[in-house]
Formats: sequence, structure tokens, C-alpha cells
Amino acid sequence: MGKKGVVTIHHVAEAAGVSVSTVSRVLNDKDDVAPSTYEKVQSVISELGYASNLAARSMRSRRNNVIGLIMPDVAQPFPIEVMKGVNNAIRENNYDLLIYTGGDSSKKEVQSQEQFYVSLLNNGVTDGVIVVAPFASKFNTGNPVVTIDPNSSNPESPSVTSTNREGALEVMDYLISLGHRRIGFISGRIGLESANRRLGGYKDGLDKANIPYDESLVKHGDYLRNTAVTLAKELLQQPEPPTAIFAANDQSAFGVMDAAKELDLSIPDDLSVIGFDNITEAQLCDPPLTTVDQFVIEMGQIATDMLIQLVNGKQPEHTLHKVSTKLIIRESCRPIQ
Repeated sequence: MGKKGVVTIHHVAEAAGVSVSTVSRVLNDKDDVAPSTYEKVQSVISELGYASNLAARSMRSRRNNVIGLIMPDVAQPFPIEVMKGVNNAIRENNYDLLIYTGGDSSKKEVQSQEQFYVSLLNNGVTDGVIVVAPFASKFNTGNPVVTIDPNSSNPESPSVTSTNREGALEVMDYLISLGHRRIGFISGRIGLESANRRLGGYKDGLDKANIPYDESLVKHGDYLRNTAVTLAKELLQQPEPPTAIFAANDQSAFGVMDAAKELDLSIPDDLSVIGFDNITEAQLCDPPLTTVDQFVIEMGQIATDMLIQLVNGKQPEHTLHKVSTKLIIRESCRPIQ
């Protein structure tokens, strides 16, 4: 080929000694190509490093077999766990994955970024898009969109979430069974349905046990660790501090642990702490964190299966799929002495 340049379908055909149409049939997995020819062409494709153009492939087949995944921040554990589930599903269904992220979920322009990315990807690049913890509630696109952890109880797009209220209520029942009555709560990102439901479960747990709701024990966070450090200090430096803190996700619970350490408080001797998510780090921290498993990897897999059904013109059994949560008891809580 002389000077190295872009490898085209013509280069593959020439090197394999076949026609361009034969290479095209191999690329599209047609069953009328002789096995020996198919293997020869695939070998040349691998040797030359040829990659067919997505737009051209879409024009031929109306399909790309590519799914888009839009996440607020790939540095955070929750979207990483989601990505594991999506990866499992695309591997089983022979799809490729294209990931977009704004890199910082605190940016004010995230909503418009999400809408732009969905339009960009679904306009000829992907067959459908999954959006994780969206700020936006509406997407103008002709191709399917599925959301994970939507920002509404009645999302416009098919969605996957967990039984957030029930999970939070189970946390409160557990802490109250240990004798805790003054329980602090650090919420998630205001606007997300998961955050609203977990706060609701916290309040319902107090009401169920006839414990008055105390607004001074509730701090509104954003699911980020650094924010939780500040909020936990505000709770723990009150004249009558809480004996337990329920954080709306594991990252916030780690922030509570950081704050307790700075204030020379021992967990669980001086303070009981519970999180929500059951990310990998929850069982590795010191002490291991009691938390609510919402099976995030499974959520990613279910969302992908839903999206592939929509891409294939089928309607999922549920447009809002709720994954059941489970309390995982470890060593970060203890009874009131």
C-alpha cells in the first residue's frame, strides 16, 4: 500500500483476492459466502486493521448494532457498576458500546449536554441510547432511549430504577431496632426520583416508630463524597448529635466516615453509619459498610435488554422496571448501649 493511510474496503478486497461486494457480504454476515472465503476475508480484515464505517453500515442495513451510554461522571462508582451490567448485555447480544460523559455531574449545563448527546448519537451513530441518572426529563430523538435512575416518578422514556423507598424504610427499621432514635440523614441529588424516594423512606420509618421528624437532622446532599463530609460535620457538631447517620448512597456514607475520623469518632462505637448502593468498596472499607444493595449491575443489564427490545420493534414487558433492594448488614452499626 506504500505510505500508510486509511484502510478501505477496496484494500481488503484486493488483498483477499475477492470482489468488494464479497467483502461487503462478509461484513454483513450474509450466509451465502463460502466458509473458506469468509475466513480468508476475516483474516485480511484483521491483518489490515480495517473497520467498516458506521454511517455507511447504517445506510446499508438501517442498523449499526451500536448502543450509546450517557453517564454523568465515569469516575463515580455507580455509573461504573451500571457500565458492567451494560457490558454483560451487549456481549450476549453482539452489540458495540459508545460512551459519552460530561465528566462532572455538578455542571449547570448537564441537562442540555444530555439532550445534545442523545440527539448526536441517535442521529445515525447508535440504534438507541441509555442515559444514567439524567438531569433531563425529555429527549427529542427518533431512536429509543432508556433511562436508569430517572428524575421523575412518571418518566417519559422506559426506565429502570430500584425500590428506593422500601430500601430506605428497611434501613430505618434496622437502625430503630438497634435502639437509635436520633438518626441523621444525608440525601441524594435533589430532583432525582431516587433521592426523593429515599428521603420518603426515611420519613416513613420515623413515622412508623412514632419518632418526630426533626428537620435539623436532615441535610440535602448530591451523592458526592466531599459534600457529605461537610454535611456530616454539621450533623455531628450539633449540641445533640445523631447516634446514627443514614447516607443516601455509599459515596456519601464514606464521606460520613471521613468526617467521623476527623472528629475522632469511632465507627460503630460512637456512630453507626449506613449507605445505599452496595458498591464494591462498601465491603472493603474499615469497618465494612452496612448498606442497601440495589443490584446496580443488574439495572444496567435490564436497561440494555429493554433498549435492544425497543430497537427490534418490541415493547418491553414493563416501561418502568423496579429492581428489589436488600439490606446488607456488615460492621458499621451497633446497638445503643
